[in-house]
Amino acid sequence: MSGRAPILPGAMLGVLGGGQLGRMFVHSAQAMGYRVTVLDPDPHAPAGAAADRHLCAAYDDAQALDELAATCAAVTTEFENVPANAMRRLAQHTRVAPSADAVAIAQDRIREKHFFRDAGLGVVPFAVLRSAADITPDACAGCLPGILKIARLGYDGKGQVPVATLDEVRAAFASLTGVECILEKRVDLACEVSVVLARGDDGAVRCFPVGENQHRQGILDLTIVPARVAATTATTAVEMATRLANALGYVGTLGVELFVLRGGEVLVNEIAPRPHNSGHYTQDATFSSQFDQQVRALCGLPLGDPGLMSPVAMLNVMGDMWAGGTPDWPAVLAHDGARLHLYGKKEARPGRKMGHINVLARDADAAAAAAEALRGVLGHGAAGAGAAVRETLAAR
Repeated sequence: MSGRAPILPGAMLGVLGGGQLGRMFVHSAQAMGYRVTVLDPDPHAPAGAAADRHLCAAYDDAQALDELAATCAAVTTEFENVPANAMRRLAQHTRVAPSADAVAIAQDRIREKHFFRDAGLGVVPFAVLRSAADITPDACAGCLPGILKIARLGYDGKGQVPVATLDEVRAAFASLTGVECILEKRVDLACEVSVVLARGDDGAVRCFPVGENQHRQGILDLTIVPARVAATTATTAVEMATRLANALGYVGTLGVELFVLRGGEVLVNEIAPRPHNSGHYTQDATFSSQFDQQVRALCGLPLGDPGLMSPVAMLNVMGDMWAGGTPDWPAVLAHDGARLHLYGKKEARPGRKMGHINVLARDADAAAAAAEALRGVLGHGAAGAGAAVRETLAAR
């Protein structure tokens, strides 16, 4: 054990960030008897609406940070782009997990890639482009065709441009306003997978089952569990994620995204120092959820059982699905295996994550098929689904 006394239910916990991940952390913490303060500058933050207290202030607001540290027994984060210095300031006065150093690595693709490589983990060939002068044949050799990605603040496919030639790299670099970038070679993928895990400050690691991820326009669309990959591939992914967590000295819930190549090789893509979108299935399909584990790790409690109770597919509910009107929730819930989770966001916008649906089924293929059918229901809006669609879903 770490030697530190656990933080017991009844205490106030803090979370930096008021989005849906913070909201689900709040729900798990409150279910375990904790109170939660959310720090987020948005007065309409989903997590702020669920928390016991919402500090509406900037993440680098010294007064708000000092108040959070003074009133919270421990503080975590729900997104990686919170200023690392804010976490360091908090850590001077209260328990903070994950550490500012771990978060800082995940904030910068350049640092992240070098960390993976130094930890002995395979990554795609890459080149660091800090200025236009770095775009040379030698620097980019072996990385084309590729994807140019901004080093900081990119997510859900934002700040990424496919490129095939040096001239395209130069044009893309200029279009991204010349910020530091990383050029990654495009590889022949069999699929993308992720491992969500929790690590306690005693070094214990518990990994959830490997998820198979499918994306649309750079945004996670569907996660299927268990991943339909070879057992050896799943074992390798878990081993790589565990090695990463230990190398980081990580405490909390961690998402690790990996590439599975057609030849069978597994490469690390990126990490998220927080609960991960692909881990939302754990709310309904595993004994402990990723948010439960986040609370447990933060408070120095024993980690829960990450075992799978049922095959499951997690479907993201995007703002685009409101184009035909309010989605037909009764038609969605007509499926006995469907579990709906909405985030309390006031405005549905294209590309915005509004919620997710976990679909439990007898096996991974059946769960994936049912989730695909539900996407069709969501695309019709409230007026267009109809009884026929309900019957189709009920028969699955």
